[in-house]
Amino acid sequence: MDLSIRIHPTADVQTSHIGNGTTIWQFVVILPNAKIGKGVNICAHCFIENNVSIGDNVTIKSGVQLWDGLHIADNVFIGPNATFTNDKFPRSKKYPEKFLETRIDRGATIGGGAVILPGITIGVGAMIGAGAVVTKSVPPYAIVVGCPARITGYVESSSSHVNHGDMIKASLPTNDHSVLVGVGKVSLHRFKLIPDMRGALTVGEFPRDIPFHPKRFFLVFNIPSEKTRGEHAHYQCHQYLVCVKGSCAIVVDDGQKRAEILLDSPDKGIYLPPLTWGIQYKYSHDAVLLVFASDYYDASDYIRDYDEFCQLTQVENEVEFA
Repeated sequence: MDLSIRIHPTADVQTSHIGNGTTIWQFVVILPNAKIGKGVNICAHCFIENNVSIGDNVTIKSGVQLWDGLHIADNVFIGPNATFTNDKFPRSKKYPEKFLETRIDRGATIGGGAVILPGITIGVGAMIGAGAVVTKSVPPYAIVVGCPARITGYVESSSSHVNHGDMIKASLPTNDHSVLVGVGKVSLHRFKLIPDMRGALTVGEFPRDIPFHPKRFFLVFNIPSEKTRGEHAHYQCHQYLVCVKGSCAIVVDDGQKRAEILLDSPDKGIYLPPLTWGIQYKYSHDAVLLVFASDYYDASDYIRDYDEFCQLTQVENEVEFA
């Protein structure tokens, strides 16, 4: 075993799959088939079962049990007494044919005392609040808290995957103008607003104000306030979003930077070109979101995996600057 691996004499470490630079503290038990990467720090009183893989530079604080079916990527932090499960309907002495698999993607943080139900994925860079009970998969960079856990925001700090800086705060353009928000070619628009004693009117023209000719539109409404929609990008389709009633927040991501924009009036719209990752959340109870699309619906045009999206945008950026 590599001399850079430090194992406390009270630990019971039965696996030989341990990367160099790893430290295992007091009273840790690790079963024979567990796989542990480089530079991992496993604090006192932890238990690690057989079908468990741990990436590089992971920190596992005291009192954590990692059960069969758990796969942890690089640079993950797991707080003290976080609880993982691998069977939704456990019974004593009765075992499923296969335990559900749970994945914690790189750079994610699990707060102390959080409970993670089985069969879900915690996305890249996500932040799970202390004591949260996570019952569903968490998208990349989302912040979730509560029981059951709900998305309350998206992290602003840099990630281990792409060179995200702080979340950009986009400025609102003046009437009848548009501005780039600093994320790819995403732009925020403000239409003409004409109020009078009969009511108010706002108007946009294609493609003068909205930069494409739409072939499709759809409305999103009656969304529970805690729900998140979108979480995808398109290969070819352009989109334009207007919250015609109420409000909702739009997160846009180009694989390098991301911004959050609040749509809270019908004279405000946001343009999402292809290869823009879009998320909509923080819906008000009365929100109605109108979306114009440049193309007819095509399931094959959707990019729903964030890692795939980041790889595509990296290639696009390399081609653009070659």
